[in-house]
Amino acid sequence: MTAHPGANIIPIHGKTPKIHETAFIAPGCTIIGDVEIGAGSSIWYNCVLRADVSHIRIGERTNVQDGSVLHCDGPKPGDPDGCPLIIGDDVLIGHMAMVHGCTIHDRGFVGLGAIAMNKSVIASDAMLGAGAMLTERKVMGERELWAGRPAKLMRELPDAAIMGMKMGVAHYAHNAKDHMEAVAAALGE
Repeated sequence: MTAHPGANIIPIHGKTPKIHETAFIAPGCTIIGDVEIGAGSSIWYNCVLRADVSHIRIGERTNVQDGSVLHCDGPKPGDPDGCPLIIGDDVLIGHMAMVHGCTIHDRGFVGLGAIAMNKSVIASDAMLGAGAMLTERKVMGERELWAGRPAKLMRELPDAAIMGMKMGVAHYAHNAKDHMEAVAAALGE
């Protein structure tokens, strides 16, 4: 049995992705280079995580939904650290999101089709709305909802929205286990 049937796990520059044994990596995903994915996290169908010039770190129970692209930027003059991509625990990243060289703290949320650019920050329990574009170096505070292109602060999130995000994390953690079994059965493993 392959660890992640149907996924492309590709080493580059001496760096091989490190994926926790309990993480679900869906068929069609491509994960390249210096990527680490924590326990119980899920990377859904046809996502690309490319860490060829810096690194990507994903915490525990985080989900990256179908078709999302995650990348980082390497060092350059005046910026020796570059722009690694750091994603905490219990993060929700919606379908077709583009997340590039930013930081998403624990329980952050990136909506469907949203973009988060280099050195931007999504704080804990904050939500970047669907289709929004968080431009370089913008910093969202805790429990804030930002939306638009470019994204701007709209309001503080109520407790019900925070609870909804927590329920989303639990749903994806459970659903990932079902998909892991379904993929194994479909591929006869």
